[in-house]
Amino acid sequence: MASVPAAPPTQLPAKAKIAWQPVAWFGALLIVCYAPILYRMAVQWATDENMGHGFFVPIVAGFIAWQRRDTLLAIPRKPNGWGLFLVIFAACESLVATLGAELFTARLAFIIALVGVILYLGGTRWVKALAFPLVLLLFMIPIPAIIYAQLTLKLQMLASQLGEVLITAMGIPVLRAGNTLQLPSQTLDIAEACSGIRSLLSLGFLSLVYAYWADRRVWMRWALLVATVPIAIGANGIRVAVTGLLSELNTKLASGIYHETEGYIVFVVALVALIVTHKVISWVAKRAKKG
Repeated sequence: MASVPAAPPTQLPAKAKIAWQPVAWFGALLIVCYAPILYRMAVQWATDENMGHGFFVPIVAGFIAWQRRDTLLAIPRKPNGWGLFLVIFAACESLVATLGAELFTARLAFIIALVGVILYLGGTRWVKALAFPLVLLLFMIPIPAIIYAQLTLKLQMLASQLGEVLITAMGIPVLRAGNTLQLPSQTLDIAEACSGIRSLLSLGFLSLVYAYWADRRVWMRWALLVATVPIAIGANGIRVAVTGLLSELNTKLASGIYHETEGYIVFVVALVALIVTHKVISWVAKRAKKG
């Protein structure tokens, strides 16, 4: 009986590997070229209370990008020459913005250059795979001063109006003049630091991060991001009202460490409200789907 040679074992395709040399090379060039801009931005994170979350943004975005490395390995690399165009465009934008002392545009140029590098090394599908962490990086850039001033003023007025309504509802007489609340015991001035913009920026960033790990639906991320606006405004109005109530009990409770602690507590309440909002939206979506 003739023997039949056994068929050679099927070889599994070797797992693709990321070409780390060009990644490291372009990454080093980006850091060197944009080092002055990144340094000044980091200094603002450390000195501006509204941007305290800035240190966490690149860490979280980088971690999410690292988690997606298997997805990137499964995508064939198709380098796109338009990536170099974006890198050059970002360099010109950075130069012009630096000469014109336009910080926001100069900092935005770094993200544009980063997108260009990814597009050049991996192609459009790589950019799509990393779209979410790239969007998160926008939260590390302080908003332009003109927009910041207008937004802060509007938030101050909203906090004052909402605080007036809530304090009146608690039976405490209050007279509002602009962003100043006159109470029986003292006058509360809703300053720029009490506008709530700090909690709005931080809560917006956390809403996207929370939705990324808690819910796979992409639309939910943007729904929660939109929901952070009324949540942050409402939480800040509650903070103003609580400050007014405490000031009637003891004027010292409306300032200093008590006021700061109160701010942290209200922010935690806003986070809880965000989670509850997520659960409510999920419940409504399920009911609508079944119906």
